[in-house]
Amino acid sequence: MECRVLSIQSHVVRGYVGNKSASFPLQVLGFEVDSINSVQFSNHTGYSHWKGQVLTADELQVLYEGIKLNNVHQYDYVLTGYTRDTSFLEMVVDIVQELKRANPNLVYVCDPVLGDHGSMYVPQNLYPVYKNKVVPVADIITPNQFEAELLTGKNISSQKDAVEVMDLLHAMGPDTVVITSSDLPPRLGDRFLVSLGSQRHVRPDGSRTTQRVRIEVPKVDAVFVGTGDLFAAMLLAWTHHYPNDLKTACEKTFSVMHHVIQRTISYAHELAGPGRRPSPPQLELRMIQSKADIEDPAIVTEATVIS
Repeated sequence: MECRVLSIQSHVVRGYVGNKSASFPLQVLGFEVDSINSVQFSNHTGYSHWKGQVLTADELQVLYEGIKLNNVHQYDYVLTGYTRDTSFLEMVVDIVQELKRANPNLVYVCDPVLGDHGSMYVPQNLYPVYKNKVVPVADIITPNQFEAELLTGKNISSQKDAVEVMDLLHAMGPDTVVITSSDLPPRLGDRFLVSLGSQRHVRPDGSRTTQRVRIEVPKVDAVFVGTGDLFAAMLLAWTHHYPNDLKTACEKTFSVMHHVIQRTISYAHELAGPGRRPSPPQLELRMIQSKADIEDPAIVTEATVIS
């Protein structure tokens, strides 16, 4: 059965960010993807220069109305990422709510991009919109530790804290929460990062059960742009294929990330030359070259089920 995704994300002419990070891997895995570009830039903002346009809430509404007029707005998933405008974000919520009324089984996957490492890199007024409007209508969210703490008002200094934060996020709405990175001490050594996930299920008798997992992933000494967009898209895909098995979905998702990043860093170092730090153009994700790994990733990252 055909599965259709509406992806509302940024777009760049050069490189892989936003819709370009999400659409190709989803299409490779058999999803039909309709893309709306929240911004259209020449390249991502990690370069020295960029040019482009930002889509307004009114322009988003016009595009969505055009889709509706042709009666081609039947979606199974909505996927969103980075935005800087509150009215745009509120319009996204309106669209998601309307699509859910038409299809109660629609799944909204949201990367609540607010900041990292203790500071916000979007305007402060986006925070209450995410907390009070976006997260309550989301089904799957992929915050980092800072974003998870910000949304719940609770600090994470232990695995127990992380589980409590994920439970608080569940209570806000989403059934699936993956904290993509954290400062928790890894058991495999300081060259790894700890990620955690939690998924609620409703049993046939109406009772709830929760599966929680912990994943330790290798650190890479480089700054990549577009990895969060790729991660959210892959979690969408693999939770679709394994809807009641967060452990396998996370292993597949994190393994895809590992293969794409390793291929990218190897290529970047080759271009940069010995002893030289790769530049932003050299660190653009090697997405096309990773097609086989996206389709069938060798599992290199195993998740542990935790209580």
